[in-house]
Amino acid sequence: MRRLVWCILVTLAAAPLQARDDVSNELALVESWLAAQRAYDRVPGLSAAVVHDQALLWSGASGYADLETGRPATDDTIYGICSISKLFTGIAAMQLRDEGRLSLDDSIDALLPWFNLEQSHEDSPEITVESLLTHSGGLPRESDTPYWMGPDFPFPTREQVRDMLGRQSTIYPAQRYYQYSNLGLSLIGEIVAELTGQDFESYVDERILQPLQLADTSTGFPDDEREPRIATGYGYAGRHGAPPRMPRYDARGITPAAGFASTALDLASFASWQFRLMAGGSDNVLQANTLREMQRVHWLDHDFSNSRGLAFGVYRVGDRTLVGHGGDCPGFNTRLYLDPVSQYAVITMANRNRVDVDGFAAVVFDILEAGGTVEGGSADLEDYLGSYDFRPWDGEDLVFRWQDGLAMVTLPTICLLYTSDAADDYFGGE
Repeated sequence: MRRLVWCILVTLAAAPLQARDDVSNELALVESWLAAQRAYDRVPGLSAAVVHDQALLWSGASGYADLETGRPATDDTIYGICSISKLFTGIAAMQLRDEGRLSLDDSIDALLPWFNLEQSHEDSPEITVESLLTHSGGLPRESDTPYWMGPDFPFPTREQVRDMLGRQSTIYPAQRYYQYSNLGLSLIGEIVAELTGQDFESYVDERILQPLQLADTSTGFPDDEREPRIATGYGYAGRHGAPPRMPRYDARGITPAAGFASTALDLASFASWQFRLMAGGSDNVLQANTLREMQRVHWLDHDFSNSRGLAFGVYRVGDRTLVGHGGDCPGFNTRLYLDPVSQYAVITMANRNRVDVDGFAAVVFDILEAGGTVEGGSADLEDYLGSYDFRPWDGEDLVFRWQDGLAMVTLPTICLLYTSDAADDYFGGE
């Protein structure tokens, strides 16, 4: 029986991830490992999915969507996806660009007549659509209210965002530094509304969510027949022993930046659509070259610490370059990673804050990469599979099928987890 030294595998990742006909062993380990990490990390619920190209390879969940009622988490549990919302907002803006209704070089002053944010730097170039989509416009991170603060998380309305804009000012000259800005992406939503003459939410529903058949993705938590599937969000337990229940927030005027809700299955479909579009599939939502443009680096810090596409994050995680976005808002941590080269995508969603969903997703890629078959099969070894307390003072040991034999890994495998450069500040960040 071979014991896998996962810390070394993470550090010494081999060739780029390749598609294989049979990844059943790898997916079984993914399911067992995620469930164990969730339990050891005391995360209420965790839902996840793995996509290759246009196929859903696996989806599953462990734990609870609601601790008080014992309602289990499933792959169609609805989570707040927070800043993953920005991807849909970016697509909306690029649809208008492709229709000739705006240009990436357009100044925000020209597109929003009421834009009156004070420019603090005389030598600053104009704040453009592209600079907002790449978080390089020099804007403050947030609108001028403490909506990331409990207990109520009082998000401003669209009208309040507008009214408060005039008492805010730029932090940096435009196109000088990366400064993550929920305010900036909220203004992209306002541009969509201004140019289309309809509210942002209805535009996204009609032009993006419905055509992509993302029936469980919405511009806020649904209040219809889907409502019973919404996960309860929980905060970090800290010293208190039990995670505090978080109120269900309404992002209101910040919806384009952080207000959407979705499921692991819907985000898997969203990833599959991107791979299908890139492969030349016809589409009435976005042009393939436009999606490529969004996923290409448009902003790179001088020290290579941050790279951004248009609304998409572009991340160097281990030896891979991944695109996508993460989300962190009251009660929820979520992550969507896509590898345009291998055409694998991983979605991880938790209903608690301070969960390393980035690390979870990265390890799933590592597991898929480390697999494969070897010559010479072993006899039936099913009787040996499972969890063992060989060293009860040091966690447990999971025995699982690997290649054509068995392997073992210690749980929890804390050394596996690493936070990628995607990590941003706590609430409302990447």
